[in-house]
Amino acid sequence: MTHPTYPDLGGASVFITGGGSGIGAALTEGFLRQGARVAFVQRSDASEFVADMEASTGNRPLFLPCDITDVDALQGAIGKASEAHGPVTVLVNNAANDTRHTTEEVTEAFWDWSQSINLKAYFFACQAVVNPMKEKAKGTIINLSSISYMMGNTGYPAYTTANGGITAMTRSLAREFGPWRIRVNALAPGWVLTQKQKDLWVTPKDLAAHLDRQCLKDTLVPEDIVGGTLFLASDASKMMTGQVIVIDGGVVVTG
Repeated sequence: MTHPTYPDLGGASVFITGGGSGIGAALTEGFLRQGARVAFVQRSDASEFVADMEASTGNRPLFLPCDITDVDALQGAIGKASEAHGPVTVLVNNAANDTRHTTEEVTEAFWDWSQSINLKAYFFACQAVVNPMKEKAKGTIINLSSISYMMGNTGYPAYTTANGGITAMTRSLAREFGPWRIRVNALAPGWVLTQKQKDLWVTPKDLAAHLDRQCLKDTLVPEDIVGGTLFLASDASKMMTGQVIVIDGGVVVTG
């Protein structure tokens, strides 16, 4: 899949959470191909992915092992990325966990764990980049949410609650950071068929039912999320902030 080239992303300091697998891996590759300096975090080892990216793009990302539920570690990783690549000018909050659960089985510990990954880490990553962005009077933050909460989906209420919180936080921070030309937008993918989704939750029946709701009948793949993210990161969207872009094949029709 070929994406437009955004010259202003060349040399940009980009930080991506969960950037070594699934949608995050596609985003890392997309920014590398723009010539950006990309750092990413995730818990599992991504050394092989880093080597593959350097071989295929000629641009080596910086992998920083990190559990994003540890706020000090997350903000420390952003600091290390800034030391290596310059102050972060593009933050992509991507890491999430949509483990299935029912309301009855949710414990306080599970609730706190889910929010710490799916919402809390987003906020504290934003907090870590905002002052350097203010000093440059420029920056862009992209928070990946999901259409799940828009659809009123069942099966993961803690996750959909966090998704709604991401949208609300995005709007508030866009208003707060706007005077420094810092843009904050959200991007809500539909059902993207990552390997994890295929391994754990995709069934022929459920996929057919979901495709029936899509206007466009092709399944979504991680690469489908890259173009919208690059657009929001670039100066091509310089007067867009506080918005939610949906990339879902037309399940949620807004307006």
